[in-house]
Amino acid sequence: MTTQKHVAIVDVYAPNRRLAPAFREAGYRVVRVQSTPDPPLVYRAAPFDLSPYEANIAHDGDLAATVAALSAYAPEAVIAGGELGVELADALSEAMGTPGNGTALSPARRDKYVQIETLRAAGLRATRQILVPGPDELAAWHRELGGRIVVKPVRSAAGDGVSFCDTPEEAVAAYHRILAAENVFSEPNRAVVAQEYLWGGEYVVNTVSRDGQHHVTDLWKYENLSANGIPDLSCGVRLLPRHGAAQDAVVPYALEVLDALGIAHGAAHLEIKLTPEGPCLVEGGARMAGFDTPFYAAECIGEAQKEWLVDAYVRPERFAARWKDDYELKKHFVTALMVSTRDAELVSYPLLGEVERLESLFDVRPQVRPGGRLRRTVDDMTTPFIVNLCHPVEEIVDRDFGTLRYLDGPGFYELAES
Repeated sequence: MTTQKHVAIVDVYAPNRRLAPAFREAGYRVVRVQSTPDPPLVYRAAPFDLSPYEANIAHDGDLAATVAALSAYAPEAVIAGGELGVELADALSEAMGTPGNGTALSPARRDKYVQIETLRAAGLRATRQILVPGPDELAAWHRELGGRIVVKPVRSAAGDGVSFCDTPEEAVAAYHRILAAENVFSEPNRAVVAQEYLWGGEYVVNTVSRDGQHHVTDLWKYENLSANGIPDLSCGVRLLPRHGAAQDAVVPYALEVLDALGIAHGAAHLEIKLTPEGPCLVEGGARMAGFDTPFYAAECIGEAQKEWLVDAYVRPERFAARWKDDYELKKHFVTALMVSTRDAELVSYPLLGEVERLESLFDVRPQVRPGGRLRRTVDDMTTPFIVNLCHPVEEIVDRDFGTLRYLDGPGFYELAES
């Protein structure tokens, strides 16, 4: 039996690469567990550096074998690094007796249909929906409901496969398109859920919990536009102060959602619409936020999900002493997601110099580099270029975000001749 202190993180990939160093700084060695024998295609673009990890254990479906391999390190915590690892982290944690959320409600933390029905059963506001049995039933449900609906895979992330449909014909086409494809994690889409479209602003509530005590680490609001046939295409996300009219409406509901989904330990990422009738969950994940959000939030607050997650698992007394404390913004922050309307080979970004002169520029993250293939932006995974803005003065961030929206058009992209 090892004398070193260890934690295990399930499915650490590039988006959550900062989590392991945070535990190492706290004096813990980290074992990486991979929930699939091979990484999903989305994570294969660049080799993943395993050097910060004590070991890498690839799960092949045999839970007992994975528990046996992991037991050699006697981890004090088993943590989901990302969406794909939530269920295996639950199972390993339960089998090894470490603080966790158990497996009874694991499906509600991953399956988008089960998640909403679990909220409804708990008496919380929940969107109207149907687990689609077939195209005819979907068309009939849409006609009866009327208006716009959302059709999406029951298991995915980052907006993958989400379709906004105004007619039953559009809904049926989306249903067939989803079932013919794999999700973002290289898994076949085996089921489709259709839901009513929720009108209102969309907010993100990021939390960390320990023993059912929930701390709100950071709050965000999506900036949306209509493009490429998507009525609510994300073009940015803005960090919010802890309190405000919208925040004070959304947060109490979010905390009830955590309880209903059995999230008593660890990080959660909840996306909530604030409708005229009140807050309503779009979907939630029992893991940290993606897109390096915890890193950027910590830049503006001082600490966010990553730091609080370390406390929750290995310094619980520190967490218990502070979990009711509200965060304060020291800087304002917006992530701008550029929107491509073309499918073509990218030659260059001619206006990159204009971006680099923005006063609040924090960093740029090209998702498509010159020589790569530009795609029409339809979700978070197909944005070609990300710009992060940060400044102590909110108005400067607002101005620069508006400038980016002005710059983002045909002139922002030099394309190869077709």
